[in-house]
Amino acid sequence: MSARILVAEDDEKQSRLIRIYLEREGNAVRVVADGRSALEEARATRPDLIVLDVMLPHVDGLDVCRILRAEPGTEDVPILLLTARTTEEDMLLGLDLGADDYLTKPYSPRELTARVRALLRRARKSAPASPAPLRVGDVELDTARFEVRVAGRPVALTSKEFAILETLAREPGRVFTRAQIIERVFGFDRGVLERTVDAHVMNLRRKLEAHRAGGPGLLETVYGRGYRLADGS
Repeated sequence: MSARILVAEDDEKQSRLIRIYLEREGNAVRVVADGRSALEEARATRPDLIVLDVMLPHVDGLDVCRILRAEPGTEDVPILLLTARTTEEDMLLGLDLGADDYLTKPYSPRELTARVRALLRRARKSAPASPAPLRVGDVELDTARFEVRVAGRPVALTSKEFAILETLAREPGRVFTRAQIIERVFGFDRGVLERTVDAHVMNLRRKLEAHRAGGPGLLETVYGRGYRLADGS
């Protein structure tokens, strides 16, 4: 069975080789070359498995692993670490941070694909049933399919808009400050400004309201505090 695999490797020759071998197995492979891009891609697409090099620019692989393990939606994604560090302490650190397996460089591409197959089999055996869609009023979020409907009509959202809506929908009626939204949606990227949140919320509100026939607003601004999703009551 094919899987969606994210490969984070800054060595172009290595990443090309990994892609070739994994695609031969029928997988859909996405490659990024730095840790920040790995975080963004994992949050946006929630792959079935991540092949993660330890020595990545911007954010190293160990930090990527630690951050993803702490975030809802990526906490259970299998992670295979690739490392040039061969000491027992380095390997144990990666496993302690949440990696499921590791390979030391240099490695055989055939061994890598075998490890990937094993991790995917293990993950599929233990995978829980897909979560039920979130419903708040006439808003429905299917977090497994990354689909949103308002009054039964599909709404196309960007990954950040979806993440903001999911954050608000999990606790309808609660006011989230801009700082809380930044922490939950943007995570490691501390350079995000509050006005960036405002811009995403404005676009999200416009898209949601375009699919409704009037009535009270769904996404409410609480002046001086932040934003909340109306609880539908």
